[in-house]
Amino acid sequence: MSQIFGGSALNQKTIAGHPLGLFVLFFTEMWERFSYYGMRAILVLFLTSSIMDEGWAWTREDALYLYGWYTGLVYLTPIIGGYLADKYFGYRNATALGALIMTLGHASMALEVFADSFFFLGLSLMVIGNGFFKPNISSIVGQLYKEGDKRKDGGYTIFYMGINAGAFLGILLCGYIGEKVGWHLGFGLAGIFMFLGMLQFWYAQKIFGNIGLSPKKQMENTSSQDTSTPDAKTGFTKVEKDRLKVIVVFSLFTIFFWWAFEQAGGSMTIFAESYIERNLSGTASDTFKTINTLITLVPMLILTYVLYSLFRQMAGHFVSSNVFLGTSFLIIWGIVIWMIQREFSQQATEIPASWFSILNSLFIILFAPLFSKIWASKLNPSGPVKFAIGLILLGLGFAFLAYGASAIPMGATEASVSIIWLVMAYLFHTLGELCVSPVGLSYVSKLAPVKLVGLMFGFWFVCSAVANFLGGFTGSYIDKISESYGLSVFFLIFTMIPIVAGFLMILLKPVLIKKMHGIE
Repeated sequence: MSQIFGGSALNQKTIAGHPLGLFVLFFTEMWERFSYYGMRAILVLFLTSSIMDEGWAWTREDALYLYGWYTGLVYLTPIIGGYLADKYFGYRNATALGALIMTLGHASMALEVFADSFFFLGLSLMVIGNGFFKPNISSIVGQLYKEGDKRKDGGYTIFYMGINAGAFLGILLCGYIGEKVGWHLGFGLAGIFMFLGMLQFWYAQKIFGNIGLSPKKQMENTSSQDTSTPDAKTGFTKVEKDRLKVIVVFSLFTIFFWWAFEQAGGSMTIFAESYIERNLSGTASDTFKTINTLITLVPMLILTYVLYSLFRQMAGHFVSSNVFLGTSFLIIWGIVIWMIQREFSQQATEIPASWFSILNSLFIILFAPLFSKIWASKLNPSGPVKFAIGLILLGLGFAFLAYGASAIPMGATEASVSIIWLVMAYLFHTLGELCVSPVGLSYVSKLAPVKLVGLMFGFWFVCSAVANFLGGFTGSYIDKISESYGLSVFFLIFTMIPIVAGFLMILLKPVLIKKMHGIE
């Protein structure tokens, strides 16, 4: 009997119509994103906090410069990691190696309390480790599905839910502990779950069969309907070259998207810290505590159910992996319960500035199933249209911030704007992200020749690196633009450019569809 999915016989078992291996990767990526976003959520806040608050008292401009360099390099190294995995390591070994290096990076950052050099060493290790991890785990996801399987887009969307579940928990818990207890403890907590995620992946990797072990063997075993003759100079057929051009165009347009979107950890975090009314008391405080408890417990219950479903299907298999995964959930439940009890024991509430970043992940968890259904239905738009919609929604999100900031005087360093404008911005940013990021990953997997999958994922992330460099650089001008033109104008910049890029993508649609040669 032929197998429906790639990988081992056990991987033919399913949860919600998708192979078990997808959910092994789901939890591996979840803990990696827990560590990355948990650290990122408090990076700028730590750097700009006063010495009395155990921060480094950097200016906003300097902090956002470092933020841009760090997040940019995090996305630059995947092209090297993707190449090395394609040529030498294989995707699985590269993923595990990257996870180990990032674990050491988090451990080093937790030691910054002893010496500043540990902080910069930790950032460097995070950048290197991410280069091995990020492109290659995405490559494994794509190879779980056979060629032409329409479930691949849905699979990437589920995988993307894992990314955002990790981001949600990382920002919530590392942000809370970092701001309320101690920065180094927030950095250290991120590393604990990176370590457990690495062990969970390593001991369950046989579920993937030959996937990720030998790229050359996989290329030989992959059938293709493209019978045209390879070009003598490049080794690629005309169809493959056309599809590579589409990947390049999609990747370049993501620069406009991530340049604006990644303000979340930079200028938007500063906006949340200094310009949003975060001190609550009385009924407002009780309401926030209740809402915060619900939005914490509901995703945790859903994730625990997914964990139970995976354990039930993998009973008797990969016991060590299950133990590490189960242990990570026991620890996280303990921290969640402690946090909730601690908050309810206090009369007033100060919303952590990092808390607003969880809205993106929360909305992903809520809306990803709906988008997955749409992509699998007759309403599924073409790739270029999805990108265009995502860019336009992103721009509209910043329009809410521009309007909310319109009453803030030029040059003001503090204000008390309603949180609703930040909430609406994150909602529209999230809806736009669902149209671009998971769908983009799926198209890279479908359009790239097998022997270049890892490298093209690397190129995708290099474009994200450029966006992050530019985003950090642009964000560092928040004070200068606010002083000269007002904070509203600063956010209008991020409103107009993505919208214009979205309409340009619509104009390019016919050409791109033609060069995709039937890939939907």
